[in-house]
Amino acid sequence: MTVYIILIPMKQLLNLLKLPQALQLVDLDDPANHSKIKAIIHRKPLLQQCYANFYADILERIAPVENKVILELGSGCSNFQAYLPSLITSDILPYPHVDRVFSALAIPYPDQSLDAVVMVDVLHHLPDCQKALQEMQRCLKVGGKIVMIEPAHTPWSKFIFTNFHHEDFDVTGGWGAFGGGALTGANMAIPWIIFQRDQERFKAEFPQLEITALRLHTPISYLVSGGLSLRQLVPNFFIPMTWTIEKILTPFVSYLGMFMTIELTKVFT
Repeated sequence: MTVYIILIPMKQLLNLLKLPQALQLVDLDDPANHSKIKAIIHRKPLLQQCYANFYADILERIAPVENKVILELGSGCSNFQAYLPSLITSDILPYPHVDRVFSALAIPYPDQSLDAVVMVDVLHHLPDCQKALQEMQRCLKVGGKIVMIEPAHTPWSKFIFTNFHHEDFDVTGGWGAFGGGALTGANMAIPWIIFQRDQERFKAEFPQLEITALRLHTPISYLVSGGLSLRQLVPNFFIPMTWTIEKILTPFVSYLGMFMTIELTKVFT
């Protein structure tokens, strides 16, 4: 009861911190939101650095990238291609500047034709993750990787996502997002469900894909950046201190991490 009473004024405060541009995003599944979302990211230095760190983490895991065919799923408003010009971008929605439009459940590439599949905050939106993983596995060459950054399930992340995020966070769910559109359909707990809660099932159904990394990270930086909905919660001059605090908190990411990097490697055909 006490926690509930505390949450009410916190939610009221968050409403005051809403970005004007975010309030204009009436239909989150509308590709026309592209310019508004890009503008939000552009004006928030800390959020830009968070995404830059995500891209750097993925790039390190798929390096070297020369002469490789690397596909990004759910590119939407991603800026990953700026860090890897050869990246093939894709989305189910016809966003401007996306190279290809298709569903992750039917990837239009031949068997064993891709060196890597990458994505940021995409898996937990997919309606059928089993089918999507089958498609990625089919398209990957032996030694190829799937690298994704997704919401984590820790005491801190569960508290934040459950109480202050518009997307569902249901740890009892299955391997697919709840009803809705490409963006509004979501269960942020899906990555934890597949790769941690149901890890034995994953290993049994996908013996070709070895889980080569599950790394928890980003306990506070994305949160205080305000994400795509809120104003940045710290002034720009405090950004270096934010990274210092995040580094100090690294030993406690099993309790505080809000995101996790998942790396899968195709070990045989």
